[in-house]
Amino acid sequence: MAVSQSFKKRERERARREKQQEKARKKEARKLEPKENPEGGVGASNPAELFDEEGNPRELDFHDF
Repeated sequence: MAVSQSFKKRERERARREKQQEKARKKEARKLEPKENPEGGVGASNPAELFDEEGNPRELDFHDF
């Protein structure tokens, strides 16, 4: 049994719209997620962490790099 061309076009268009909707949902979910610091550096998120309680520069640990 042959399938009409218009049916195939409608199916392709429906699939394309579903993919676009899914992509938009994923994009919106990424916007709502908390932003992570890509550098992972201590100083980039809070400059106050670069100094100890007395105002002296704090020593760097292995995990700071």
